[in-house]
Amino acid sequence: MTTSEKPPRRGFLPMETNLFDRIFIGVVLFVAIHLLWMRFIEQYIPLTVATGLSVLLIYVIAKWG
Repeated sequence: MTTSEKPPRRGFLPMETNLFDRIFIGVVLFVAIHLLWMRFIEQYIPLTVATGLSVLLIYVIAKWG
């Protein structure tokens, strides 16, 4: 292996991804979480909690996914 070649990145997602792919997956999950939250949970817990959890999830997926 030469210095210009990078070893394959290993994350917890079951496919090879780049940063854009991981952020896209996070944004799709962000929308899905909010839709489900508004349908089932919003009457008990405010939507801002879902936003915080979703942003944390996007960070985890982008960093280690």
